[in-house]
Amino acid sequence: MNHIRQELILEYVERHNVATIKELQALCPDVSLMTIHRDLQALENRGMVVKVRGGARSVRHTGDPGFDVRMQENNLAKTTIAHKALELIQPHTSVFLDASTTNLVLARSLPDIHLNIFTTGPSIALELCRLHNPVVTLCCGAINRKNLALSGQNTLEMLEKINIDMAFIGVSGCSVEAGFTCGTEGDMLVKAKVIQKARTSVIMCDRAKLSRLMPYTFARPEDVDYLISDGTLPDPFAQAARQAGVTLL
Repeated sequence: MNHIRQELILEYVERHNVATIKELQALCPDVSLMTIHRDLQALENRGMVVKVRGGARSVRHTGDPGFDVRMQENNLAKTTIAHKALELIQPHTSVFLDASTTNLVLARSLPDIHLNIFTTGPSIALELCRLHNPVVTLCCGAINRKNLALSGQNTLEMLEKINIDMAFIGVSGCSVEAGFTCGTEGDMLVKAKVIQKARTSVIMCDRAKLSRLMPYTFARPEDVDYLISDGTLPDPFAQAARQAGVTLL
């Protein structure tokens, strides 16, 4: 029976690339959460899945899709989120934009006002060059050719030296169990450092991301101040965010 259940779990994880513990328990409602955890451990021991916080991912799942692919996804949602984010930005402040595609849409919508803008996204820095008033600083680091994001020790050291009034951070996935997640360790370290440094942290997450679980957790609701989405969030997630003191937009 264990073998049959584990094969069912494996098939689900491979079909969806990633799966949360709650999804797997719904798949096997007759067993406990501890049994699901033991099944995942057995599958990981066989090299069939990789356990991550709050669930598991397929061994063939290598993280986020490429930047070009992500730029074609959920464009209406990104535009909605970017317009909400614009309302939070005040002139003569220091703003950080991570390398997410939602922040690229935000950069394209940004008015020509006086700001100090820091970013780990080369594409975002280039987009901001159309403006005259913001001072734009591209953080140093090694570039990930897949997601066009800068990260690494040099990036972290630079972030340690700057002051940030408001940080806008994209996510690759989020859940009540795992918090806000991303696809690479480098991105995780950068996002976590920025949240630590910023006076105000703003997470930007479209509703499609609520069904995704990525390998690295960089923050939980209690670590951030705002959560911007493209519509009403599911009750369990919205309730957890409000209880953590997060303002939902």
